[in-house]
Amino acid sequence: MKITLTGAPETMLATLYGRAQDATSPNSVLHDHYAAEAVARIDYDFSKTKIKGTQAIGVALRARQLDDWTSEFLTAHREATVLHLACGLDTRVFRINPSETVRWVDVDYPDVIALRRALLPCREGDYRMIGSSVSEATWLDSIPADRPTLAVFEGLTMYLTEAEGQSLIRRITGRFPSGQLAFDCYGSIGIKLQKLVPAVRNAGATLHWGIDDPGQIEALHPGLRCVSDLRSTDVAGEEYLPLSGRIQMKVISHLPALRDIGRIMRFSF
Repeated sequence: MKITLTGAPETMLATLYGRAQDATSPNSVLHDHYAAEAVARIDYDFSKTKIKGTQAIGVALRARQLDDWTSEFLTAHREATVLHLACGLDTRVFRINPSETVRWVDVDYPDVIALRRALLPCREGDYRMIGSSVSEATWLDSIPADRPTLAVFEGLTMYLTEAEGQSLIRRITGRFPSGQLAFDCYGSIGIKLQKLVPAVRNAGATLHWGIDDPGQIEALHPGLRCVSDLRSTDVAGEEYLPLSGRIQMKVISHLPALRDIGRIMRFSF
């Protein structure tokens, strides 16, 4: 299948490729065989993503952290809604495999949703896909506000402008009575260094929004409270990394200019 995506949507292929490499590893983190199957069917030069080795493991560990938070939320709330924003070709719904009492909604651009339908299996239960930019206001109106709601978004915030990101978070927290936000983000230094990221540079994408402190998010709604704030170097799973990767993470964790490039945050509201 030929892929014609450009810009921010194209970058989802880098994380897909990372998860696919992890799936074929004898020491796999995610065991995401759907990712490997999708990569095998896509006509695309994945080598230009430069995702390999430690980077691929890092992609898988970040995804697993967000998976774990999603599972925790669904354990605490048997009847809940999950909004998986900018879902791309991420198979989180299959990895989590939520019960029939969970309403799960995958949201991304219409052409990305078309790819999901073509490349990934059908999903049973209370599941649907919405083809829309997450920045559009109308799609959220179709989601009932009758349950605790988790909004999980990976590889999204940095591609939004600050105004778009703030508006999205305000709309979610304003519509649903309670829930959580779980997402990864770049700090402002990461935004400044974006041209050093091959997957971003080669796709012609641009990063905009840097988040340096959880307080920036808490200020968007009176009920928002940060419950987890992890630097990328603090994400569990060091044992999966090769020795060179462990050394790299250790060095980065001691360099203030680099250790805050990426974070994973979780907020309750």
